[in-house]
Amino acid sequence: MSQSYRFLPFRFERVADRVLLVNDVGDFHFLPESSFDALIGRKISPESSEYLDLKSKNMIWDSHLSNVIDLLATKYRTKKQFLYDFTSLHMFVLTRRCNQRCAYCHASSVCVEDKDVLDMDVATARKCVELVFMSPAKSIKIEFQGGEPLLNFNVLKSVVEYSLELNEKYKKNLEFVVCTNLIALDEDKLEYIKSNKIYISTSLDGPEYIHDEFRKNRSGEGSYKNVTANLALAQSSLGHDNISALMTVTDLSIDHLDEVIDEYIARGLGSIFLRMLNPLGYASAEWNRLGYSVDDFVDAYAKALDKIIQINRSGVYFPEMFTTLLLSRILTPFSTGFVDLQSPAGVGIGGVIYDTNGDVYVSDEARMLAHSKGDKSFCVGNAHSHSWREIFGSERLREIISSSCIEALPGCAWCVFQSYCGADPVRNYAVYGDMVGKRPENDFCRKHKAIFRVIFEYLAKDDEDIEDIFWSWIIGKPLAENSANATQM
Repeated sequence: MSQSYRFLPFRFERVADRVLLVNDVGDFHFLPESSFDALIGRKISPESSEYLDLKSKNMIWDSHLSNVIDLLATKYRTKKQFLYDFTSLHMFVLTRRCNQRCAYCHASSVCVEDKDVLDMDVATARKCVELVFMSPAKSIKIEFQGGEPLLNFNVLKSVVEYSLELNEKYKKNLEFVVCTNLIALDEDKLEYIKSNKIYISTSLDGPEYIHDEFRKNRSGEGSYKNVTANLALAQSSLGHDNISALMTVTDLSIDHLDEVIDEYIARGLGSIFLRMLNPLGYASAEWNRLGYSVDDFVDAYAKALDKIIQINRSGVYFPEMFTTLLLSRILTPFSTGFVDLQSPAGVGIGGVIYDTNGDVYVSDEARMLAHSKGDKSFCVGNAHSHSWREIFGSERLREIISSSCIEALPGCAWCVFQSYCGADPVRNYAVYGDMVGKRPENDFCRKHKAIFRVIFEYLAKDDEDIEDIFWSWIIGKPLAENSANATQM
C-alpha cells in the first residue's frame, strides 16, 4: 500500500473543520482531518472515492506521470493566458479636475477652474491612442478616468473617434468605459455615449446620509441627489446592463452595508462591488477619520456577502463583483482580466494608465503615488517621447514585473491560495519602501487570504443552492434563466 501512489505538488490549510488542498493550477479538494492524515501516510485505498478524487484533481499519481505533467502544463498555460493578452486595459486620465471633493479621493483631484495645466489635450490623446493600438492584445478596453472625465468631453470624443479610425486597420475587439460621478452628465453627452456604446462605471456609497458624508460637491453640498437623478436618466437611456457602480467602504458605512445593498437594489443597479478604502491620495491624510482594520472590513464583507446570497436565494439576481472575480479564478480554469490579482502582477502588462501630460504609469495606484507623494518611480515613459517598445520593453517594467511573481515571494510561495492570488508591487512600495513588502503585516495579503477563507467556507458546505448562485454570477445569468436553458437541453 505504501508504494501505491506518489504526491504531486499541493498546498494545504485547515478551513471549516476540514483540510483544503490546492495544487499549482487551482484544482482544490476538501478532506476530513482523518483522511488527510491517511493521505500523508500513504494509507488511502486505491479503491476509495477519495483516492479517485485526489487522482482526478492531480494531487496524487500512480502511473503515466508524463501524461499527468502534460495535463498540468496545459492547465497552467490556461491559467496564465493573460500574459498572451499583453496590456489589454488602457486608462486615460482626461483631467485631474473634478466637480466633487471626496474625502477619500485616491486621485488627488483638484478644483474645476485649474483647466490649463490639468487637462489632457488632443495631441497627447492621439499619441496615447497610437500606443494603445501597438498592443498585441486582441481585445482592447479604453477606460476614461479623472478627476471627472466628463469635464474634458471633447478630448473623450477625440479618443473615441481616433480609436475607431485606427481600428479599421487593426480590427481589435474594442470597448469603451467612462468612470464618472455622473454630475456633469447631460442629454448631449448621454446621446454620444449611447451612440458609441460606451459603458458607464459610477460610484454610489449608499443611502443619502452615507453617500453625502464623504462624496460632496466642491460647494460643500452632498452629491447624492444629483448622482441618483442622473443615474436614473442614464439607465432609462442606456439600459441597466450598461451601467455599473461600486462603493468605497468607510468607517461610517462599514456597519451599515445592509443599507447600502438595499440602496443599490432600489436604484436598479444589478450588482455591487464592495471596495476597501485605499490608503493613497486624500485618504492617507484622512485615515484616522475614515479608516478601519482589515479584520473589521472582512467581518463586514462576510456579513454583506451572506445577505447578498440570501437575496439571490429569493430569486433576485444580484452578484457581489469582487467575490465573482475570485470565484472565476477558483471554479474555472481561466484567468480573469482583474489586474490587481495576477502573478506576475498586471501592472503594465495587463493594464496601463496615461496621465494628462502623456506620462505612462503601470497602474492607477502608481499615478496616485506620483500626484500625492511626488514619487514617479512607476512612470515607465511618456507618449510624446518614447516608443511602445521603449515603454513596454523597458528594464524598469521588467524589474517591476519580476518582483511580483508570487510563486517565488516569501509567504506567497507556500500559501494555499497562491493559485488564485497576485501581488501589488506599487502598494508594497508605497507602504514598505520596496516592491516585495512584508507578508506577515501586509494588509493587502491579510485581506485577500481572509476573503478566500470566507469563500471556501461556503464551498465546503456542498450546498447546491449556493453553488448554483455562484455559477450564475460567474456566467452572468440569473438562476431562472439557467434553469430554463437546462430544461430545454
